[in-house]
Amino acid sequence: MFRLEPRPQPSRWMSLLSPLVALLCTVVIGVVLFATLGKDPVQGLRMFFWEPVRSAYAWGELGLKATPLILIGLGLAVAFRANVWNIGAEGQYIVGALAAGWVAMQAGPETGRWIVPLILLAGVVGGMAWAGVTALLRDRFHANEILVSLMLVYVAELLLQYLVYGPWKDPAGYNFPQTITFLPVTQVPKLFSGTRLHIGVWIALASVVGVWWLMFRSMAGFAWQVGGLAPAAARYAGFSSRGALWGTLMLSGGLAGLAGGLETAGPLGQLTPYVPVGYGFAAIIVAFVGRLHPVGIVFSGLLMSMFYIGGELAQSRLGLPKAITGVFQGLLLFTLLAADTLIHYRLRRVAPKEAR
Repeated sequence: MFRLEPRPQPSRWMSLLSPLVALLCTVVIGVVLFATLGKDPVQGLRMFFWEPVRSAYAWGELGLKATPLILIGLGLAVAFRANVWNIGAEGQYIVGALAAGWVAMQAGPETGRWIVPLILLAGVVGGMAWAGVTALLRDRFHANEILVSLMLVYVAELLLQYLVYGPWKDPAGYNFPQTITFLPVTQVPKLFSGTRLHIGVWIALASVVGVWWLMFRSMAGFAWQVGGLAPAAARYAGFSSRGALWGTLMLSGGLAGLAGGLETAGPLGQLTPYVPVGYGFAAIIVAFVGRLHPVGIVFSGLLMSMFYIGGELAQSRLGLPKAITGVFQGLLLFTLLAADTLIHYRLRRVAPKEAR
């Protein structure tokens, strides 16, 4: 028999290996799931782990989906390390897309490429403004930021639906709930011809470097992390918990809004009710699988984008439901939580009498 017993100190090796153990367990459970559904497990795993990387075009699609996940995950990692639980990045992503879309709709025949930075800036401002509502309610009225940020997601979705079904609806769109198609001048530049991958991937990688510096080389990042780990010590050192609240929420909201702006001025090209695809919620898993570290978030963002692409392929080629994507995301999160237990505990074999 086996028993869990506390470790004298947390295992650094298990902290590093835990995401790999979680991924392996997810694959094993996935094999059982495919077999239970009457599908070839080899073909199912091929959809998730081979097809998304089999060609240059596939890599471009992988990078395209990983970009918003990495951006949002970076902001959430900073907030979570500061013990600020921003669960509403999906709403900040949507409002960022709305703000960016509004700027894109102002473009005319005489508009130049200078509008692209304004579109992305509008996305950042929109995301920060939406996160600011959570910060204000937490700061002034001590409202729980988990509930407030989460509920604001649904408000953002309703706002999006109101606009695309009403004031922003394309009059020449055959009554479909969508805005006008944005002019080509508003599109973010693509990196390679023949793919949809755009410069957003470079923005995401630059953000990785910036967030790494902020978290591990700046006084603000140090103060935020101390406040998250030891609030009493942070107060004694003179670090402002209010500043950490506003700073982390503004950063995470701004990065989520930037992700929304890049999607609006990138692959979407217009606003529809289908702008929210769950990136804000999936990025929570990305942040934790990446161990709340900017470099780890890059790899976990790529893995999560493989799940998105694999889920779409499994729908079209294997006839599986759309929910298969969420199933794999959830499996990864729950197996990670289980594997993380071994960071603080270890399995020890015991005799039956000792187990009693």
